[in-house]
Amino acid sequence: MTRLYSLVESAGHPNLSPLYRRMKLEEQRFASMRKLLSAVKRQPPDFIVAEFFYGYSNDYAGITISNLDVLLYGLQKYAPGCRCIVLVSQEEREYVDQLQNIFPLHEILVQPVGEAQMEMVLKQA
Repeated sequence: MTRLYSLVESAGHPNLSPLYRRMKLEEQRFASMRKLLSAVKRQPPDFIVAEFFYGYSNDYAGITISNLDVLLYGLQKYAPGCRCIVLVSQEEREYVDQLQNIFPLHEILVQPVGEAQMEMVLKQA
């Protein structure tokens, strides 16, 4: 069965669980990056759906671009075949390209994301 992990860090993350069930995807939802990374190490997923939040100011002296950097580094090691689908607000869309220059992203979707749009992305994979 195809495994999909959802990283839900805000109320803006769409609830696409009914779509995933219809598509026969095994979804697990995580509210923290730490728990998601732990699950990736134990059982690598086929897909990860996560929201992008640009690091306007962070404690890493400009080393990280967003909330997804650590996840994407971890995927390179523990789940190199995983396809990452990034959800981003229109206001932060321009910053995702900085991340895309470092890490291969499967798809970048501008919020709001609906079932039809996500279904098309998952079927094309």
